[in-house]
Amino acid sequence: MERTVIADIGKMSGKNVLLKGWIYRTRSGKNISFVVLRDYSGTVQCVVKDDVKGFGDAQKALIESSVELKGKVKKDERAPTGYEVQVTDFRVVGFADDFPIKEQQSPELLLDWRHLWIRSQKLNKIFRIRSTILGAIHEYYRSSGFFEIQSPSITTMACEGGSTLFEMKYFGQKAFLTQSWQLHAEALASSLEKIYCIAPSFRSERSRTRHHLAEYWHAEAEVAWIDHEESLKIQEGLISHIVQTCIKRHRKDLEELGADIKMLEKVKTPFRRLPYSEVIDIMKKKGVKMKWGDDVTDLQLRALSEDFDKPYFIVNWPKESKPFYMLENPKDPKTVLNADCIAPGDSGGEIIGGSARETDPKKILAKLKAEGTDPANYGWYLDVRRFGSVPHAGYGMGVERLTQWICNVDHIRDCIAFPRTINRIYP
Repeated sequence: MERTVIADIGKMSGKNVLLKGWIYRTRSGKNISFVVLRDYSGTVQCVVKDDVKGFGDAQKALIESSVELKGKVKKDERAPTGYEVQVTDFRVVGFADDFPIKEQQSPELLLDWRHLWIRSQKLNKIFRIRSTILGAIHEYYRSSGFFEIQSPSITTMACEGGSTLFEMKYFGQKAFLTQSWQLHAEALASSLEKIYCIAPSFRSERSRTRHHLAEYWHAEAEVAWIDHEESLKIQEGLISHIVQTCIKRHRKDLEELGADIKMLEKVKTPFRRLPYSEVIDIMKKKGVKMKWGDDVTDLQLRALSEDFDKPYFIVNWPKESKPFYMLENPKDPKTVLNADCIAPGDSGGEIIGGSARETDPKKILAKLKAEGTDPANYGWYLDVRRFGSVPHAGYGMGVERLTQWICNVDHIRDCIAFPRTINRIYP
């Protein structure tokens, strides 16, 4: 008999099935045991009577014991999922010890037991949706003629500022874990023109917010021969495609996680472009202190996002606050042609950051020197400009941040299996 996954139980009413999984809940009487079985796809109640082979094991097996069982599917409105399995054969594959995670555990304890807590129904749903998000990223880019390319995780260069680099030794040389693929991607874009990558990035930030990780998955893209506005259109198309794909494939999971389905259904292009200068005016009207050149904090973003029901771009940030590679705005030299895509709501925030790239090697060199950065490590990067530079733009999207927003998850650590934060590297 072939295995049936629990999600397909409804198609098997009146038929015999073979199920494999783990005990999610169990309670027993003298002559009967009610075992709620889980697998990756869901849960179902299984009834084991005292005349069934393996009944004794069913009575003593604790939660998270792994089991195989055979039985007949019966429609039963009283059962949690509308169906139950009348078991005819019950076999324990692996008896579990007393499970250490009980109800109402602290977040820190759940992180200590993360290798077991990832079995929870909440994280199971989040990780399944995350997988769909990653698949949708590939779908969007490949259907648009992009090539998937990888770049080094070990580098000698800072892309987003030296203060957030993880330093390491590399055969006697100083090296760092990458903050972004961007600098290498700009070189690759002169070959393949439309490229993307999904890979880990590392930021040594002393941040304890619910939106920060030290190691996260970065979905980045770089495109030759486009301007800033064309890049924004690609970005908003990507977000729209991902969100609508998640609704189509995971509506029930999203509802059970408490996601705002009505809001997500509105995530369609175009997104509003909100200049940074207007952000300051809006903040003042809301009574929030903010001056030119300030970053926009999470608290300020929440206040700003009260006026939005779908993602929007904050565009044209102050030049002095942004990295050396961003292209100066010809209409306002105090700013650069960049954008942060902001998702509204309590679980939202910045999900994409990107810009048009500076193409003049002399301007890049001057900016590096002004920042106090040794240009020697950027020789090859400057070569990209010296040998046929073209207009180009790119951006990076945080997979965990997007997952957090779509699923309405309170803390980003629940959007990756084994989170790495300022105070956690175990398990």
